Amino acid sequence: MLRLLVVAVAVALAAQPAAAQSPAPLFGKGPAERFTKEDNRLFLEAWRKTLDEAPENQPMTWENPETKHGGELTVMRAFEWRGHPCKEVRVRNQADGRKSDSLTNACRVDGKWRLVSASQLKKK
Repeated sequence: MLRLLVVAVAVALAAQPAAAQSPAPLFGKGPAERFTKEDNRLFLEAWRKTLDEAPENQPMTWENPETKHGGELTVMRAFEWRGHPCKEVRVRNQADGRKSDSLTNACRVDGKWRLVSASQLKKK
């Protein structure tokens, strides 16, 4: 069931117009496979808050006190792409002894944050 939820979130995010990148860094194999529904909710809440409010190089943490699963999101840099504000975010998560550490780009397009791949950023 959790795997279906993760796939559904991944498909929904990937289906966005500017989001050709799979959100594998966020929900791929690794700790996210162990996330509960509440873990996913807390992670996505922290993800949105990080993009909307966090200054550069200031980690935002999240943790589910019931499962002890959690992580840290850090805006590494802000930049512009095709006239859209963007942020490069380091995503570190842990669950049941599994850890992940990745960089992901997100840009605000049509009022929503969308994942953008490195190859998309290279296109003018």
